[in-house]
Amino acid sequence: MTVAALSPARSHAAGNPWLVAAVVVVPTFMEVLDTTIAVVALRYIVGGLSATVDDGEWVLTSYLAANAIILPITGWLSAHLGRRNYFLASIAIFTLSSFLCGIAGSLGQLILFRVVQGLAGGGLQPSSQGVLLDAFPVERQGMAMTLFGLAALIAPVIGPTLGGWITDSYSWRWVFFINVPVGLLALAGCHALLRDPDYLVTERMELRKQPLHFDSIGLSLLVIVMVSWEVMLSKGQEWDWLGDPFWRIQTLAIFFAMGLVGLIFWELRHRNPVVNFRPLGERNFAACCIIIFCAYLVL
Repeated sequence: MTVAALSPARSHAAGNPWLVAAVVVVPTFMEVLDTTIAVVALRYIVGGLSATVDDGEWVLTSYLAANAIILPITGWLSAHLGRRNYFLASIAIFTLSSFLCGIAGSLGQLILFRVVQGLAGGGLQPSSQGVLLDAFPVERQGMAMTLFGLAALIAPVIGPTLGGWITDSYSWRWVFFINVPVGLLALAGCHALLRDPDYLVTERMELRKQPLHFDSIGLSLLVIVMVSWEVMLSKGQEWDWLGDPFWRIQTLAIFFAMGLVGLIFWELRHRNPVVNFRPLGERNFAACCIIIFCAYLVL
């Protein structure tokens, strides 16, 4: 987040803040819902696609891994593409990939489309938060974040119940099809109401004047870290953790540890890192990150 974004004097995005909040919270709710709604439908999915339950778990793991990869680089993508453009593209791709998941004819196709869905969905939450902060004046930003938090907390709670009801009443494919009308409505509403504030437009113009130096090494290290971590946690129980006789978990743990050290070392030395660790030097921000990590670790 830039200094301009935190300044009380910054210009707000045009539009009624409550209407803006209503349209940006919907895709956030939809994306968070997809992290849990498919869990209860997994046995029906593998049965319908003639696959095993163990193989079917990749439907969940692939989505979470792709989501984890894209989250840290959302700021870079928003800065270069424009937050409104990136947000609209994420909603459109998420909606399209949801439809493709629903019509998938094999487990391999479904996993591929879930990866695309996760890559698109990873940008929705950070972009939504940025839009809400710009739409509301400083004294009401707490209310905006409360609304965002409400959607982010309710979605994973009702996901299993909603997924079970849809699967029993219709088909597992409607677990994904349900995103299509919601996504189209959210896309239309966001297209009509969202505008990038002046400071983001100025920032993007300045970036366009500079040569593009994409941190490909940083992104590669990030992919190694996130994929190793997610697969290790997802398949650890099945593969007997560090007792795995085929050394799959041990190998993933080594890749994760070495990749994380390399990522931190590289990004702190790179002039234009794809993941900027420097804000962690701010004590309050670092403390919040540690608290959130511990909370999710307990969960």
